[in-house]
Amino acid sequence: MCHPIWTHGNPNSYKCKAVTSHEEEHPVKAFGWAARDNSGHLSPFNFSRRSTGEEDVRLKVLYCGICHTDLHNSKNDWGSSSYPLVPGHEVVGIVTEVGSKVKKFTVGDKVGVGCLIGACHSCDDCSHDLENYCPKLILTYNDLYHDGTMTYGGYSDTMVANERYVIRIPDNMPLDKGAPLLCAGITVYSPLKYYGLNEPGMHIGIVGLGGLGHIAVKFAKAFGCKVTVISTSPAKKKEATEHLGADMFLVSRDEQQMQAAMGTMDGIIDTVSAIHPLLPLIGLLKSQGKLVMLGAPDRPLELPVFPLIMGRKTVGGSLTGGLKETQEMIDFAAKHDVKPDIEVISMDYINTAMERLAKGDVRYRFVIDIGNTLAASKP
Repeated sequence: MCHPIWTHGNPNSYKCKAVTSHEEEHPVKAFGWAARDNSGHLSPFNFSRRSTGEEDVRLKVLYCGICHTDLHNSKNDWGSSSYPLVPGHEVVGIVTEVGSKVKKFTVGDKVGVGCLIGACHSCDDCSHDLENYCPKLILTYNDLYHDGTMTYGGYSDTMVANERYVIRIPDNMPLDKGAPLLCAGITVYSPLKYYGLNEPGMHIGIVGLGGLGHIAVKFAKAFGCKVTVISTSPAKKKEATEHLGADMFLVSRDEQQMQAAMGTMDGIIDTVSAIHPLLPLIGLLKSQGKLVMLGAPDRPLELPVFPLIMGRKTVGGSLTGGLKETQEMIDFAAKHDVKPDIEVISMDYINTAMERLAKGDVRYRFVIDIGNTLAASKP
């Protein structure tokens, strides 16, 4: 019997995989919650993990953040989901076993696993510690691993990964708050660094105040930047300035406010996935300013070229970060007390949390308490 599995990098490319029992596929028993179809409803799921290889690290999962990607994949919004699907790529826990050739970790270490667990290790991107851009990268869940079996994410009790893809969590970083940094944190940290928007005194705009936006504000402030939050919602001004520490707040629909801020920003990090106009944002940039897109709207945005030419301005993008930079990011966060605002939930609250996430009803990241609540959810 053949089961079609989408392969990363080409949404029209499918491999055939022999169907075996999810509990018998590998020797190590595992338990988690999975979506079974595009309703996105998650429920208890017994499956299995591979044995700990020579270069592998096995961890007991204690917390897992909920990313908007988990919601999209659970519902097959991008047409690439394979069920049953165990989401979760903001995974933290404690090392329980290491392979004979593992050098960086020992049993008892606090560790995390982010968005990817494999790559080719031979391409130009991999050689520059940019595994996240490898054409053959392997995602932490909803992808095929080197052995041809499906990858399952962190909504589960145990996980195993090659040590190259395991991040050490600093001792002064609480595990629950460390989890969202493995996706949301690196997703904003990497472009701030790469595009040179991390210099003290720079004026940085942050568009959108959600899971990505709120942590972008915190990182930019930690770099010593002046930060302006740009939002369609005037109601978020107090939260942005008083709670998150932004210096200024712009209502993007207020033409007078936007006009007054024209040409004042060195860079803008745009975290919004909804369709929105880029021209007003480009206008906020100084000459040679940079607009970096992190959100992924479902339809193309209109990009006016003339204002780019006239100011030698740049529009770019960014996707998470490599493993070396992810470790650098979480070390920086621990040193500078950059922590996401989270709401810790139990495993059996997951479907309600997904409904709330779809409505934007979270400040600012859900984190599942796997260690204390997963086992109790077994049927």
